[in-house]
Amino acid sequence: MRRVVAIGALGACAFAGVFFALALTVPSAGADDGGGTTTTGPTDTAPPPRPRAGPRTIVAGVTVGGTLVGGLTAREARELLVKRFERTLPLVVSPTRRIKVTPREIGAVAAISKAVRTAVSVRGEGFRVPLSVTVSAPRLERYVSRLDRDLAREPADARLRLSGLEPIVVPSVPGRRLNRVLTQRAIRRLVKTHDRDPLALPFREVPALVPESAFDEVIVIRRESRKLFFYEREKLKRVFRVATGQSSYPTPLGRYEVVVKQRNPWWYPPQTSAWAQGKEPVPPGPGNPLGTRWMGISAPYVGIHGTPDAASIGYSASHGCVRMLIPEVEWLFERVPVGAPVFIVPA
Repeated sequence: MRRVVAIGALGACAFAGVFFALALTVPSAGADDGGGTTTTGPTDTAPPPRPRAGPRTIVAGVTVGGTLVGGLTAREARELLVKRFERTLPLVVSPTRRIKVTPREIGAVAAISKAVRTAVSVRGEGFRVPLSVTVSAPRLERYVSRLDRDLAREPADARLRLSGLEPIVVPSVPGRRLNRVLTQRAIRRLVKTHDRDPLALPFREVPALVPESAFDEVIVIRRESRKLFFYEREKLKRVFRVATGQSSYPTPLGRYEVVVKQRNPWWYPPQTSAWAQGKEPVPPGPGNPLGTRWMGISAPYVGIHGTPDAASIGYSASHGCVRMLIPEVEWLFERVPVGAPVFIVPA
């Protein structure tokens, strides 16, 4: 009997041990609420991801070709430099006219990518990176030549006209041509130094071929009035009584100029004139038909001269020439240059 009881006790003890061991491995009801202790082994937690680095920026204060790019990325710096380099160059023709030209038109190219790479690599604040520029000499020369053709202005000669029988001088106007060498130098400097200040184009003046001084002395002969008016710089200086051509040999009307001047001239009979047939040349002297002075004009065989026949003054007595008293023609001779205009009008 005792043996049976002992065996039963041993079985109960064994059962209790197994139950207790199972209890240690099963989570308690409150484990989900933090009320118990669980054993799950080592924790597998991944490290937080590192933040991705942004684009590299240029050190503060760095400039490229005088343009501040510090704090910008390479892309931003390149866009800024392209925009600034492509600005137009203002060329001043006059106070009221300007022309704009782009660097591309003159073949200018800036090494922007190279300059930006240098700016990104520097470490010192305030570093100055140069921006080199090349200019196509042939394209610049062609542009300036075309500019010269477009802006050239031909000079206008001074002109002389009669207004109410009075001589009026219309002033000359100088022309202009572009100084191509100076213009090319100035444009190249502006582009290479990244300067876009207005450039006053250098012109050289082209003088007129006929200046106002060509009309400082003017003679106006009023044929029917038989008077000669002498002007200096559009001001009347003296009026002379003269003899003009006979009705059969009238003094020609029109505008002429003095082409020759002679002191104590010979007189030669005009070969084509019937009235002079058979006459011989006359040397200088008291009986010379031309007196002591001869001023031939551009009308054939016609001139202004003195005469020994003072009584003919004031009449239509010559063979087309204009006669003057000898002292008066000598006075006029000293003041009238070759080339002086002569108007013969019917008044």
